[in-house]
Parts: sequence; structure tokens; C-alpha cells
Amino acid sequence: MSVRILHFADAHIDIANYGRHDPQTGLPQRVVDFLAALDQIIDAALAERVDLVIFAGDAYKDRNPQPTFQRAWGERMMRLSRAGIATLLLVGNHDIAPAENRAHTLQEFATLSVPHVFVADKLKLWTPAELGVPVQVLALPWVTRSRFLARYDMTGKTLDEIHDAILDRIHEALTSTLEGEVDPSLPLILTAHASVHGARLSSERNIMLGHDLTLSEGLVSDPRFDYVALGHIHKHQVLNEQPPVVYSGSIERIDFGEAGEAKGYVLAEVSRGHTRWRFMPLETRRFVDLFVSAKNADTFMDDIMAQLPEAERVAGAICRVQIEFAQEHEALLDEKLIRDHFAEAFDLRLLKHRLGSEKSRLPSGLAIETLSPYELLEFYWRYKERPDTEIDALLALARDVLTTGADGSSAI
Repeated sequence: MSVRILHFADAHIDIANYGRHDPQTGLPQRVVDFLAALDQIIDAALAERVDLVIFAGDAYKDRNPQPTFQRAWGERMMRLSRAGIATLLLVGNHDIAPAENRAHTLQEFATLSVPHVFVADKLKLWTPAELGVPVQVLALPWVTRSRFLARYDMTGKTLDEIHDAILDRIHEALTSTLEGEVDPSLPLILTAHASVHGARLSSERNIMLGHDLTLSEGLVSDPRFDYVALGHIHKHQVLNEQPPVVYSGSIERIDFGEAGEAKGYVLAEVSRGHTRWRFMPLETRRFVDLFVSAKNADTFMDDIMAQLPEAERVAGAICRVQIEFAQEHEALLDEKLIRDHFAEAFDLRLLKHRLGSEKSRLPSGLAIETLSPYELLEFYWRYKERPDTEIDALLALARDVLTTGADGSSAI
């Protein structure tokens, strides 16, 4: 007996960090991109006639999504409900409420008892009787330190000791469930929204213990599992072959840290003791990341333009052009010529790397009030000699903080 499942995660449908608003829908154009990717996933679930959809967490970018985005998510989940496809929604760190008694972003599906849609907001073994599918799913939603501290006295404990205590509790709960509740004759799936040791971020750095609780690879690769559906890390990757331990990755690129990654979902046929699966790439908006340099003052702009791709190749893409040049040549830079070349691009970010100026203060004649908050932040981080990948991540976080107020309007 095998069960056909579709596994996806990290939808973040309300991220709008590039582009403008779509005139037809009134939504940010990037939100339209994320919803288009989600539509492809729902279409695939219906076309493939899967038995079970597992969403491994993070429907939105924050814990207080606007009603318009909740409606968009709900419309797509209702397509699965009307088709009679069992759908398990796991609560991720961007979904969960910060306080113990507040509702999380997926709560309404449980509150309204939406047919065939199930919300996994606590560690639990979901049985065939509940799901209507001959499979068991052990669900591990995001675990918050604050909620743990509200239940257990950790007075005087260090952060590392608290993390170890939480991980011990998780291990005990999973072990108890595996040994006492699981039917060994039926397929068993683990779904978790968590970091796992050995997983890699988009920047290719190993996951280390920090703010995230990090599960051991041995815990998630227990041979009693037939498939492990993971969410939280945006880079699609396989941590173990048998059983397959798989991060499906996010459904759209968030920023340039993910520029070279394929985005998609996983289709799997899960049976007891054996699983076949394949990654299914989605059609998503292209990111084009370029680094060019010019050293000769006499041919300065000719050299830059010669290194740019043809305008047709960047049409519709989100583009970043990083230009390296000597500080004394800045007057030779014709930004308009470059922007005209990228006129058909969806979005263009132009970054200047002035050689010899990273450790200097603001260039002579340039006043602070002439720079945007992002340019000031970038200048500061370059002054501190932070790596480009880290600066990109910090700038993306700054845009989320500075551009969205409590009501969704611009905060600056």
C-alpha cells in the first residue's frame, strides 16, 4: 500500500520586497508572483490526484498577516478542501503567535473545522482515522523558547542549557510516540518545521546552534520513518536517502541570497519501508545577479556596458548590478545609461563598490541627508567590512522593518 503525497513549505505569500503594485489586483507584484507559485502547487495536487498535501510551515512572512493575504491563502486551501484532498498545515515560526493564548495565523481552519484541512499546532501523531488516508503523520511544529519557559522553570539556566532542555523534551516526546502509539504496519511520515544539523542555508553556511533549536540528524532519520517532510530552511536539499529527509525549500526566491536556487515542491509515493520521491521545480521569476568592474578612465562606461547581458535577457527579471570602480572615477559613472539598459527588467538594484573607500567616512561633498536609510545602512556595513551575502540579508531585513508599518503602510 502506498500513499501519494505532495510536500511543500515556506510559502511566505505576502513578501513584497521588489517591484510595484499590480494594477489589476491591487496587490504588490511580488505577492502576485508568490501566489502564482502557490497556484502551480495546488494545480499539481489536483492533477496528480495526491492523497495528502503536507505544508511544512510558514504561510506568511510575519505573524500578523493582512486580511487580504489571509483571504488569498484561504481561497487556495479551499480548492484542496473542495477536492476532498486531506491537507495538513503545520505551524511554522512565521505562523505562531508570540503569546501562549493568542491565535496563530492558521487557526481559522481548525476553528471552522474546514473539511479535509487539518492544523498541526502541537506535537501529535495524526492517524488514518483522522486524516482519512492510510498513513500516519507525526507532526512537530515550531517550538518557541518563550512558551517552553512559561511551562517549565529554567531559573538560573544559560541559553545553551535551556536549548538542551527543550531538545531533550522533544526527543522524549518523539521517542514516546514512536514506541507507544505508532502502528508498525502503516507508513509513517514525520513533518517538522525546524533546523537540522547538517542542513545548509542559501549562503552555503552550515546551520549552527543560535536562535534556532537545531534537531540532530539522527533524530529525524530514524528508520521507523518512511519520509520526513521538512520546512524552515529555504534551500531545497536532501539530508538522508533512506528514509528520505527532505527540505522542499521555499516556493519563490526571497532575495539575492537565493538567486541561484531552484524553487519547487516534492511529490512522493510513500509505502512502509520504501519511498520514491522527486523534486518538482516551479516556474518562478528570474533573479539576475551581476558583478562588473571598470578600471580604465578612458573607456569607463564602455567597459561597464560590455559586461552587461543583452537587454532581452533581463526582461521581467529582478536584477542586481554591483559595480566596482576607483572612488576617483565616480563622476564617470552614467547611472541613467545603465538603468535604460534594464528598462524591461522587473526591478533593478544598483550597488556601487568604491575601491579604497570602505574604511573611509562619507565621501567629500556627500551629505548624510542625501542618502536613503538603505544606502546609509549599506555604507555602514561596508565600513565594518561585512561580507556581501551578509549585507544582502541585513538589507532585506531592514526593508521588512522600515517599509511596513502596523497597518501595512510605509513606515518611512
